[in-house]
Amino acid sequence: MNSKSEHIHPVFDQLLTREDKEKLLKQKAKVLWFTGLSGSGKSTIAKGLEKTLHEKGFLVMVLDGDNVRAGINNNLGFSDEDRKENIRRIAEVSKLFLQCGVVTICSFVSPTAEIRKMAGEIIGKEDFVEIYVNASLEECEKRDVKGLYAKARKGEIKDFTGISAPFEAPINPDLEIVTEKKTVEESVNEVVNFVLPKIKF
Repeated sequence: MNSKSEHIHPVFDQLLTREDKEKLLKQKAKVLWFTGLSGSGKSTIAKGLEKTLHEKGFLVMVLDGDNVRAGINNNLGFSDEDRKENIRRIAEVSKLFLQCGVVTICSFVSPTAEIRKMAGEIIGKEDFVEIYVNASLEECEKRDVKGLYAKARKGEIKDFTGISAPFEAPINPDLEIVTEKKTVEESVNEVVNFVLPKIKF
């Protein structure tokens, strides 16, 4: 029986290189991978980072959990298998943006060390920047802007990270932002200062 990949012939070696794109954009591409509990501040910081980097002349793309699940991953649920597939697809899409020279900001709970490791291996460890947006479960429940924790506590949402599904905090992230001790502006500025040397051409 023929394998599915037998008749697939990638043409990457015939296309312009990532370096060609980076030279055009005058920036170095990286994937900035935000992980943390729902409500920790990932999306808020990602939006602030996008705006700041854009104002500084960088081409940036944000991939956010809700947006991706409403589109390319709208057929996936929240089982362990679907969570893994969700992150696998996101990592593959991020790698495509990386090859285009784009600074890509990913904002996903990505709750286990295993799936974050998988994402890093797909993207390439030298280009995968893991940023842990750290807020306690209690703080995230206080914020609960979407009302998700309340629903999870009532059993209305199954497999909810932090309540009925585990979250494994990164042991050695590239950067850790403790958001309950900082303003949004302070958190964004800390990420900007960390990231700029990595993406300047």
